[in-house]
Amino acid sequence: MRSTEKAASAVSPGFEGFAGALLDWYARSARDLPWRVGPAERAAGTTPDPYRVWLAEIMLQQTTVPHATRYFYAFTQRWPTVEDLAAAADGDVMAAWAGLGYYARARNLLKCAREIAAAGDWPRSESGLRKLPGIGAYTAGAVAALAFGERAPAVDGNVDRVFARLLAAKGDWKAEKTRIASLVRELVPADRPGEFAEALMDLGATICTPKRPNCLICPVRDWCAARAEGEPERYPVKPEKKAKPKRQGEVFAIFREMDVLVERRPDSGLLGGMLALPTTEWSESGAGGRPEWAKEKGDEIGEVRHVFTHFELRLTVVCLDLEDTPEGFEWMRVSKAGDAFPSVFKKALKLAL
Repeated sequence: MRSTEKAASAVSPGFEGFAGALLDWYARSARDLPWRVGPAERAAGTTPDPYRVWLAEIMLQQTTVPHATRYFYAFTQRWPTVEDLAAAADGDVMAAWAGLGYYARARNLLKCAREIAAAGDWPRSESGLRKLPGIGAYTAGAVAALAFGERAPAVDGNVDRVFARLLAAKGDWKAEKTRIASLVRELVPADRPGEFAEALMDLGATICTPKRPNCLICPVRDWCAARAEGEPERYPVKPEKKAKPKRQGEVFAIFREMDVLVERRPDSGLLGGMLALPTTEWSESGAGGRPEWAKEKGDEIGEVRHVFTHFELRLTVVCLDLEDTPEGFEWMRVSKAGDAFPSVFKKALKLAL
């Protein structure tokens, strides 16, 4: 019996052979990803670079692989090591992150890189990684397993979905997630924790997908209770999402020849530290009031909408003409501004142009 099967069967009745079957499939079907050291490379003795593993995991939070890939290439070309990233200017990193969303990740990325550079090395355990800025349970488990070979679980939404189906989990979703996390921790094989984590990621991304899972070619279908029931798409059973509140405001498009007026948003709060078009406050009533320098009526040219994690935003785009530059603002080439803006301001600038 393979060591992976022994490790699993000793603690997880009902899942005997699961890790071995999954890893055999992964050896044949692993995705080729720019941050990954594949099965053949691992077998040849190549070890993953923790910087590339960590950077990819942060970028992939709430982001698809195709979208994150070009950012990963750009970051690793510009800042090849964690020390290079730690020495980068905040504004440069925030601008390079523009378009990836969830901008607190970029701020924590810099904080984390600087702590690692100051310490002189990476923490090499799940518990040590959890102490770094922006690293939660999933990322800590992923980096510990993938980069350092620790027997740690990496449980994200994809893995939750896979195991909700394997278990046909019908209970309270919060309790089921706890049960899933505990089971995955038990199943991680001591000799191949990184590949086990990657195999689960690939399984959720390519076979056990949210809609139309391809059970016929699933390497672990024999362990799947949802397949046995004939309703894999029923799982996971989650509580209904509450409708997101709506906020409103105005955003100002102000041009001077080939430049546009921009501001640097405060470091704390939503889109913190990002370059942006000037706006009013965002509120449910939309009655935040304009600053003194923007009191003229201007031309309302349309509306942009954007969905954040906790609310939906509608901004009326207003074109203004100004003689003087308001204090705290600066002019930036229109051609550069679009690349530096978060998505909501890219939409507004595109509409104004």
